[in-house]
Amino acid sequence: MLRNRFCFFLLLCGVLPPLSAIARNVDLATVPSRNTVQLTIYNSEDLTLVRETRAVSFKQGVNPLQFSWANTLIDPTSVELQFRQPKAGLELLDATYPHDKPQTLYWNVQSDANREATIEISYFTSGISWKADYLAIADPDEKALRLESFVRVNNRSGEDYENAQVRLVVGTINLVEKIAELAKLPVGQVKDGLKREDLQEIRQKAARMMMAPAAPSLAGAAADAAAEMEAPKEIIKEGLSEYFIYTIEGRETVPNGWAKRLRSFEATDVPMRVQYRYRPRQYGEELARLYLLRNDTASKLGLTPLPDGALRVFRANGRDGLSYLGVQPLSYVPIGDKIELNLGSDPAVVFELRTQKVYRDNLWFQIRGGNVYRKLGDDGLKLELDSQVAGWDEHTVYQQQIRNYTRKPISVQIRRDYAAAVVFRSKLNPILHDFETVQFETEVPASGKVGLDYVVIARQGYNQKQSRVELQAGETGR
Repeated sequence: MLRNRFCFFLLLCGVLPPLSAIARNVDLATVPSRNTVQLTIYNSEDLTLVRETRAVSFKQGVNPLQFSWANTLIDPTSVELQFRQPKAGLELLDATYPHDKPQTLYWNVQSDANREATIEISYFTSGISWKADYLAIADPDEKALRLESFVRVNNRSGEDYENAQVRLVVGTINLVEKIAELAKLPVGQVKDGLKREDLQEIRQKAARMMMAPAAPSLAGAAADAAAEMEAPKEIIKEGLSEYFIYTIEGRETVPNGWAKRLRSFEATDVPMRVQYRYRPRQYGEELARLYLLRNDTASKLGLTPLPDGALRVFRANGRDGLSYLGVQPLSYVPIGDKIELNLGSDPAVVFELRTQKVYRDNLWFQIRGGNVYRKLGDDGLKLELDSQVAGWDEHTVYQQQIRNYTRKPISVQIRRDYAAAVVFRSKLNPILHDFETVQFETEVPASGKVGLDYVVIARQGYNQKQSRVELQAGETGR
């Protein structure tokens, strides 16, 4: 346990002796505890910005303050001390790393009077990470759901953080390329690479700029640190460029060596719809059942992007119980984007595809030894014995059938891919999803079935002009 890393020493003589004397012979006046702690956790860089405030009673004159980080993953080069009250009569004289006390830092603070002031110590540490998980519970009619979000914080930093406000950086940012200092560097220095110390300084400066709290209002500028960090019981989202910062509701103690699950948000009566999809590229050869919703304000969401995480889906069965539907990974969802929950195949919906017949027509022939093509038709042309088929259309008639054994009508969307020159002929009102993908939709009544017939005409040989799908409306039979 490293709860007392910060110490305040009172020098009885009022004159600052050599640092070695301070380290060996000091009179301990007080060990102030943290007033507030704030953790801003950025997973992509294994980086956490810690801001902690303490109320310190200063004596007139020079006051030495000690900070130590033994057995922790704190970056000592990132430690900073600031005074929260402007023009408080306090001045930071210097910072010293004593050679006989490794992993220790001394600050000397000049005070013009006996006073109490709030100081802020900030630093970067590694070893703190977080991941999100979600719980979705659909109503019995599957028209709305309740979505709950949780965050699991894992602390392996070597330090305990009591009653901490936890903020999470959601999104991907490049801490080096985001700051203007790189643009100011000489071309040769950028080309040859930065020194490790320079890169570390740039990294820290970029991270502080991006992970710092929003600027306070004029009304709140004079408030003390405790009031500034005292967040209301809600989730705060600060939009900064392409990433966001969550502030988790309330305060939590995050002990070293433990993982703690924190509630992020809860949204009720989120509208959704159910759709069945056949998309071999995405879901394989099965007819997949999906819950579809959006991360927007109309869906009672949309205040922030949703981070990666695992999502467990249940459905209320109407008898005060839940039916487990499955678990799936949820990829990062920007504001306004759609959320698709794939629940897998539904045994109560049967999807079949049958080949009815195959035949060829529109035959073209080539006479050997020449490049003259003749089409076989009713024009009375006779073919030479040494001619061969050079092109034709191959017709394949398909019958799709969907049987719905559920007590609710269902919506079905089907996509079929053809990486060739084909004609897709049907009465299904299809559209082109792209130049080689046909898409069409249908409704299947409760306890009913539908037949979706179509013919695919593949252009072969001389008949093939361009690899794409052409849509035609018409009968599927010969």
